[in-house]
Amino acid sequence: MKRTGTRFRSRLVRDDYDVIIIGSGIGGLTTAALLAKLGKRVCVLEQHYTAGGYTHSYEREGYEWDVGVHYVGEVHKPWSTIRRVFDVISDGQLEWAPMDARYDRIVLGDNVIDYVAGREEFKAEMKLHFPDEAQAIDRYVALLSEVSAKVPRFFAGQALPRSLGVLYSKLRRYWLPGYFFKTTREVLEGLTQNQQLIGALTAQWGDYGLPPAKSAFVMHAMVAKHYISGGNYPVGGATKVSESIIPVIEAAGGHVFTYAGVDKILVENGRAVGVRMHKDGVEIRAPQIVSCAGLVPTYTRLLTPQVANEYGLLTHLPKVELSAATLCLYAGFKGSAAELNVPKTNYWVYPTFDHDRNVIAFKAGRTEQTPLTYISFPSAKDPAWAAQYPHKATVEIVALALPEWFAPWKGSTWGKRGAEYEALKAKLTDDLLETLYQHQPQLRGALDFCELGTPLSTEWYQWNEQGEIYGIDHTVQRFEQHWIHSQTPIKGLYLTGADTVTAGVGGALMAGVLTASRMLGWRGYQVGKLLKRWTPATPA
Repeated sequence: MKRTGTRFRSRLVRDDYDVIIIGSGIGGLTTAALLAKLGKRVCVLEQHYTAGGYTHSYEREGYEWDVGVHYVGEVHKPWSTIRRVFDVISDGQLEWAPMDARYDRIVLGDNVIDYVAGREEFKAEMKLHFPDEAQAIDRYVALLSEVSAKVPRFFAGQALPRSLGVLYSKLRRYWLPGYFFKTTREVLEGLTQNQQLIGALTAQWGDYGLPPAKSAFVMHAMVAKHYISGGNYPVGGATKVSESIIPVIEAAGGHVFTYAGVDKILVENGRAVGVRMHKDGVEIRAPQIVSCAGLVPTYTRLLTPQVANEYGLLTHLPKVELSAATLCLYAGFKGSAAELNVPKTNYWVYPTFDHDRNVIAFKAGRTEQTPLTYISFPSAKDPAWAAQYPHKATVEIVALALPEWFAPWKGSTWGKRGAEYEALKAKLTDDLLETLYQHQPQLRGALDFCELGTPLSTEWYQWNEQGEIYGIDHTVQRFEQHWIHSQTPIKGLYLTGADTVTAGVGGALMAGVLTASRMLGWRGYQVGKLLKRWTPATPA
């Protein structure tokens, strides 16, 4: 089994760390690597058996799947911000392979529409399906670029001192366009009344977990712009992400420990001073502590109730909601991707174009048909796959789930949940496979292995509340919670990851950049200098 990081042993722990980071998701690793580049000794603590968070890989029965890095945009552009950050934190060791030009296939009931890489290509394809909506399509794509250009101003407060950052967030609506503070549906209905077009344009809502009437347009626009020039996949699989970043952290005298669950953040005299481990109550101390465990778990589980209440950290939590929970079926097939004619294209499968109505009906129990099924083919996307796993192919199928389905088994042990639980998983597995076979019928009969991950699996491995995959929901209200900041009210305690910026690899990556900048105080400009100095031809 592929694992990255070093298994935690108290004898390996140093007594002179500058920073402790809880959680090794991409936000935590980015913060750690940038600080390491600037001479800090960083200790990253990961409770899972491998580092990487949603960027890690999972192996079973001779197959390997990614658990979250299904595709990444912009990294094929050497000078894009996201590529530059990845290059700096990995010393340029992380390589990317492009997907097919038709990187997302959208199935809306009986209608099929492809997302084609490139602004003009995307618009041309959409106009083939909606010839009377050319003006709306042009304006939509232009709007994505407008939002992208202004997004740094939207999140700039995260790099400011907390008091200034909170004030900045309150005032930003006065110098940013109104569409930054509206839902996706509100903005798109200002461009067109064609509901089928709106359904087609918002078909990547699974990348952030909310349909158009619920999602903040700024979240939708960031995702849509991120992918409009195409999708890419890490060469060698998702494990290469953490595998390439960890040596940067270690080179500065730091560690990335696995099997390293944290029980509590230690707060003394109003300052975070270290952590107490689950195992044997070992304490590790450092002047700065960062949590990449998520906003809600940090404030409700990593801090004692006394401390959380003293600093008013629980007061605002009812104003945010947890994001969607999902099922994920990991399937392995006999035969290579080429032999089985498996595409690099992702499939987004929806019952109809009306995503909002589909979700409402599903949550109300009026239909068992999932409002979203996403199908990914990682072995086809990775050019290094065949050398390691010849004559094998993998597929991942993700679908929306309701946490209440699994409530009877919450807190139970994997493999010991009984016949009723296994029967539920078997039914869900059959449903997901049938959806796959509807779109890739050549795979029927080639299945060699499959295993279903439920929200209970996500809750256990990712240490979240109810299997949510995107932290807190990306609603308009969520972005109006000005108290959410990379610097907490407790001195020396910081947050990083998706909850401080946005969900997704890119969002969490940039959260790592902003948190590192804030932690350095007036020297935060050094992070920007690191990124500016990097050139593709020169090692960082």
